[in-house]
Amino acid sequence: MSSVRVLVGTRKGAFILTADGRRDDWKVDGPHFGGWEIYHLAGSPADPNRLFASQSGGWFGQLIQRSDDGGQTWTAVGNDFTYEGAVGEHLWYDGTPRPWEFKRIWHIEPSRDDPDTVYAGAEDAALYLSTDGGQKWKELTALRTHPTGPSWQPGAGGMCLHTIILDPVNKDRIYVAISAAGAFRSDDAGESWLPINKGLRSGEIPDQDSEVGHCVHHITQHPSRPDTLFMQKHWDVLRTDDAGANWREVSGSLPSDFGFPIAVHAHEPETIYVVPITSDSQHFPPEGKLRVYRSRTGGDEWEPLTAGLPQSNCYVNVYRDAMAVDTLDPCGIYFGTTGGQVYHSADNGDTWAPIVRDLPAVLSVEVQALP
Repeated sequence: MSSVRVLVGTRKGAFILTADGRRDDWKVDGPHFGGWEIYHLAGSPADPNRLFASQSGGWFGQLIQRSDDGGQTWTAVGNDFTYEGAVGEHLWYDGTPRPWEFKRIWHIEPSRDDPDTVYAGAEDAALYLSTDGGQKWKELTALRTHPTGPSWQPGAGGMCLHTIILDPVNKDRIYVAISAAGAFRSDDAGESWLPINKGLRSGEIPDQDSEVGHCVHHITQHPSRPDTLFMQKHWDVLRTDDAGANWREVSGSLPSDFGFPIAVHAHEPETIYVVPITSDSQHFPPEGKLRVYRSRTGGDEWEPLTAGLPQSNCYVNVYRDAMAVDTLDPCGIYFGTTGGQVYHSADNGDTWAPIVRDLPAVLSVEVQALP
């Protein structure tokens, strides 16, 4: 029987949760790097023993840690994240120009088929590539130096490159999302980039047809239908069926179209999950009821999933990288909260239970199905 490993990054360390395929008896291991912010903890699809952690702290800055034994031991690997070429400037909240600067790695995306190839998304809005397991990093400069770059502005959490999608069919195609610049696609392995924000509407942008400046929160894709992507934006849930050329809203019957994470079922490409919160100023569930919403029609029609989730006095949030699915059957759905709970469903979202409570605020959740 397969087993499951859930990788959890928190404000004060990393935790590794494991169970067999029944997913009803969990072992909690951690904290690893106790006291450090772990913005993202990710496993390699090509090697289940290889893990990467984005470790950040005020005293020592940004580190990348790598494990080659499933998290039993860790080694700090290359951390030479430098901006290459002309640094230039971008706009700040008040419209004044500010220089680009490196703050942290928000997201790590290992290759699907090569354990030594891994991408990293940074704040401010840079994309890095390593082909030697994280020892050395090279910035893919065409993104940050895109002609629209000077007009990019940070979202409330900074100008973070938080989503990286490696197309499962076209090896040269990469998608990224940046807050608050928008979504971009490369069809030549990062040598050039195309803004893919047609159909997005952001009231705070004077020009409703602006090709950049949209606050995208997260994007997801099902590997069987790589041209269909789903987006949770700062207001609106959207989908595209033409690789980002056009987006349309599918918020439908959601109680709020504001939220951060979005996930797609492992076996049903039209089944998607979101966790709505009240508004951009009230980052907690509507009415204090923690509800995951599921659409089995690719959007528009949504149903609340509440069994096992707190339905009163719940005021937690779920961050953009804190929701994931496993590949078992039935599909397992997982998410972590700012209150330190990690919930899971082993039946496609019908019922939920906490794996663990009282962790530090959860920043990221990733899942590996193991032999």
